[in-house]
Amino acid sequence: MKTTLNLDDELFRDAKKRAAEDGTTLTHFVEEALRNALTEEPPGQPYVFTFPTVSGGPFLVDIADRDALYDLMEGRV
Repeated sequence: MKTTLNLDDELFRDAKKRAAEDGTTLTHFVEEALRNALTEEPPGQPYVFTFPTVSGGPFLVDIADRDALYDLMEGRV
């Protein structure tokens, strides 16, 4: 089937150059590029990160009580 495409000049030059390097025609090169693009797997589900939760047990000290907190941090409890 014949069709007309309007391509960016630089893209056209790069495609024509690559086709020549591969020893094929521009038509074949474009056909293969389209086949590859159409047979690619669709993107999967986005990764969703969930923060792990840990049970820390009961509080050992009221953090508003600075002296008790320091005692716990220094190992004096």
